[in-house]
This record gives sequence, C-alpha cells and structure tokens, in this order.
Amino acid sequence: MSQVNGWHDGKPRSMQDLPLPDAAAARRLMTHIDMLAGTIGERHLWRPSALYQAADYIRQSFAAAGYIPRSHGYELHDIRVDNLEAVLEGPVAPAEALVVGAHYDSVRGCPGANDNGTGVAAVLELARRFAGRPRRRSIRFVAFVNEEPPWFLTPSMGSVVYAAAARARRERIIGMLSLETIGYYSDEPASQQYPPPLHMLYPATGNFIGFVSNLRSARLLRRAARAFKARTPFPIQSAAAPAAVPGVGWSDHWSFWQEGYQALMVTDTAPYRYPWYHTAEDTPDKIVLDRFAQVVDGLEHVVHVLAGGSAGVE
Repeated sequence: MSQVNGWHDGKPRSMQDLPLPDAAAARRLMTHIDMLAGTIGERHLWRPSALYQAADYIRQSFAAAGYIPRSHGYELHDIRVDNLEAVLEGPVAPAEALVVGAHYDSVRGCPGANDNGTGVAAVLELARRFAGRPRRRSIRFVAFVNEEPPWFLTPSMGSVVYAAAARARRERIIGMLSLETIGYYSDEPASQQYPPPLHMLYPATGNFIGFVSNLRSARLLRRAARAFKARTPFPIQSAAAPAAVPGVGWSDHWSFWQEGYQALMVTDTAPYRYPWYHTAEDTPDKIVLDRFAQVVDGLEHVVHVLAGGSAGVE
C-alpha cells in the first residue's frame, strides 16, 4: 500500500485556505448536476424514460463540445441501454487510449447528485476542456450505464460490457480513470471513515479527494497523484491496496481490472464519508461546489499527463 499526501509540507489545512475555482467552470458543473439529479432525477432500468433522458443529455453535451458522440448499446430485459463515448484522437499514438469514465445511472430511490452526477459532470467538463486540443494519445470520455445494483459486478454492468469488448478487440488502453462520487467534503473532525485496516493509516477528516487502485495499477496511481499535486494544492490521499479490501473495487475501474488493464478510482470515498449515500437525500444542494470544481481542475492535469502531454498541434 502506498500513501501520497496532497499537501507539499504534509500539514493539514482548512478548505478555506484553498484558492477559489473558476466561477464559470463551477457553474457548468452545477448545471450538469442539476439536470441529472434535479430535472431528470433517479435514472435506471426501472425508469427507462429517465435513463434515456440522461443519455440524451450526455450525447447533447458531447456534441455541444464538438465531438461526434458514439453509443455502444446492448439489451437487458428487452430494453436497450447505452454506454456513451466521445473520442479525442491522439495524432501521435492514436491506438493508445486513456479512458476517463463515470456511470450515469443512479440506484433506485436516489436522484444521484453525488452518486454519480458529480462524476458525469466532471467527465463532461473535462471533455469540453480538451475538445480541439489533442494530446499525444487518444482520450475516450465515457459515460457508463448500469453500474448500480443489481447490475454491479455482473456481466450486465455497462463498464464490464465496454471493457470486455475492448479486450476482445485487443485495444491498447493505457489506463482508466473512474470518477465516482467526487462532490462532498468536510472539515468536521471524524467526518471520514474507512474499512479496516485503512483507518489506521489515513486522516479522520473528510476534506480530501481519494485516488484508489489495486496493486497492479500502483504505477498508474503514482503518476496520477503526482500530476494532481502539480496542478493544485487540494488535499489528496492515495492508496494502492488489495482488491479484496471493501470499497477498493466499488466502481467501473473494477471492470477494467478484470480485463488486465490498469485503472484507478477517483472518489470522495462515498459511504465512508457521504451521509446521504444511496438515499433520496442525495440531492444537488449537498454538493460542495467549490471543492468539487478544484478537484476537476486537478483532474484536468492528470488527464493531460497520462495522455502523453501536448501533441504540438494546439
């Protein structure tokens, strides 16, 4: 297990000490969350019209940023569901791809503002920022369907379908970032919980973003954490841990591990911090917008670095 402290001097600081994010970017992020969790609300196979409405919104957002959205569909209980993708091809190494993904469905009974409206909003914002600015490698921005139970960790999970198809085509995915529940932060003491034995190693205040991988993806994790710290002083905690530790594999990165790809999860730790996880109270007003926007700023540089930096064509 490795640990990376996001403060260069190792001292804990209040969130109020951090620089303010760009106001326009924060508004765009909140617009996405309001649409997904407010206007549309809970979205899953038992509310297919809402799931389709969310998918259409994501397609439109990709298109508005200048991409040609791709839909990768499959049938489940006679209902078509889609993974949605926007691809920025790398002019130097187009066959090598970084996947930046988040699931757009919500669990039943939950509007899913943090889980996972925040992840989808970040994917859409990052796609917008990179549009027309290719890196050396290709970047795939993907919104996955059917991450939540009862599809979780089953062959019907959207990212399982996507990753298996990529492996069958022998695609060279150099890394995958799963953006999962990344919008809630607190300076309150004891606001952060952990599965054992991580509680002995990490802070008890939930004011950081977590980067989590399995042991095989530790190198990707280290590179991503370094890139994040190079962009922002926002606190980060990083762990490469056995996949059997509860929570380590709880999102779409797990699907890529099954196919032998390196992948990591970016998370506020979901049920280990967020009081409204998988409840009807997971609403847009719970999002700590300035912290969330700062995390997205850091992730922009992570994507830039992992995709190989500038292709010299901007």
